Amino acid sequence: MILAAPLLALAACTTDSAPPPASDAPTTSATRPAAPTTRAEAAPPAEPEPVADGPCPYLTSAVVADANGQHVTKVRTSADKPTPACFFYRPDGSVQLTIRVYQGEPAVAKALVDQAAPIDTSNPASSPAGWEGGSISGEENAVYAVAKGGSAVVVDSNQKQTIKARRIAEAAIENLGL
Repeated sequence: MILAAPLLALAACTTDSAPPPASDAPTTSATRPAAPTTRAEAAPPAEPEPVADGPCPYLTSAVVADANGQHVTKVRTSADKPTPACFFYRPDGSVQLTIRVYQGEPAVAKALVDQAAPIDTSNPASSPAGWEGGSISGEENAVYAVAKGGSAVVVDSNQKQTIKARRIAEAAIENLGL
């Protein structure tokens, strides 16, 4: 019984200690709602993952091979709806080109383009007519990303020339009637 009393007292102290973590929670909550509420509306969707064998429903392997300059040995698609991302593979088994199409909210389309080709560090992109975004070339790849209204198209090629990625984006936009 003597041990029970200190444990009850400790339990009472633990109950009294609960408010400090509760006060930490509102601080965290206060920070979280401000960012997610603003960003949730314009946050780009998660990166797509290849989950199924192709073909790509809006871009042929021949178009990709011609534009990107490499033979396509395999095509995989993501589970994204209504338009899956397509992954085109080269003979060594690595991905040579990924194309991602988003259709939905204009703010999210713009955020997706800015994530792929940040406006501060990329060159302006405006093809096809009416589409806007950026293109950027890196050490191992080139990205061409454009949006129009609630649609966005992002092409990431293992080639350094953005013209190749641009041609593929243009073909996909035309094929999808966007």
